[in-house]
Amino acid sequence: MRFLSFLTRFAVTLVVTVAALGAGWWLWDYYMNQPWTRDGRVRADIVQVSPDVAGLVTQVKVVDNQPVHKGDVLFVIDPNRYQLAVEQAEANLQSARAELGYRKAEFGRYNQLGTNVVSTAQKQEVASAMDKAAAAARQAEAALDLARFNLERTQVKATVDGFVTNLQLKEGNYVTAGQPVIAVIDSDSFYVVGYFEETKLPRIHVGDPVDVTIMGVADKLRGHVDSVTRAIVDRDRTEGTGLLPNVNPTFNWVRLAQRIPVRVRLEHVPDPRDLVAGRTVTVEVVKDRGAQPKTVAGL
Repeated sequence: MRFLSFLTRFAVTLVVTVAALGAGWWLWDYYMNQPWTRDGRVRADIVQVSPDVAGLVTQVKVVDNQPVHKGDVLFVIDPNRYQLAVEQAEANLQSARAELGYRKAEFGRYNQLGTNVVSTAQKQEVASAMDKAAAAARQAEAALDLARFNLERTQVKATVDGFVTNLQLKEGNYVTAGQPVIAVIDSDSFYVVGYFEETKLPRIHVGDPVDVTIMGVADKLRGHVDSVTRAIVDRDRTEGTGLLPNVNPTFNWVRLAQRIPVRVRLEHVPDPRDLVAGRTVTVEVVKDRGAQPKTVAGL
């Protein structure tokens, strides 16, 4: 009887010990090796809208966080100066065409005269003057096209569908060509980046299905591994004198696994108005949604 009781206690202890060891191994494998991370972010492409011409802003036709469509006018630059430039270019073109017409008529008259009336040199001078007038006319046409192009560019338009964010532009501001003044989030470019420990890369493959959980949102988003970055900053090495490597002589015995960005393409993007670039997400690579072509991410 005592032996049976001892055997029972021993079996229970053995089962509990094995279960504890199994649970400990599973937890260690889950947290250390399983391809998931809480360090993820929603990302999107940001279009920095810059005017192509300089001038005073006379109208701002959008407000902060407003959705816009490709081709919508965001703001207007004072067009008066550019309208005057168009009128001046039109006048120059008329003058150049008049000069060209005169030179063509003159060339026609000289061409009908014999060599006993005008010399060959005079005919060549007249032909050269006509060619110069034709070139001046083409130059005036190009100047008019440029003036009209600049006038059209006084209306600055959105180049993508998206949302205006952090709008600081006001009427009366002076803007210069090429200076970004409005940021537009491309609503068709939302994706997720998960920062995985380098020890987990062997279990991550391009094409693997992914579950994405946005912090504070119960429903999961689905996607797949799109790519893995090919370089990160080496903080122990900088560029020294003479373009030689400057390696940090201090070595930390405790080495933490570095974080490698993994880009995730979302399969079914929800309403872009419900997504906020920069939100924190949990990214988990799963293995149970069907086989897909895979490439080892760490190679």
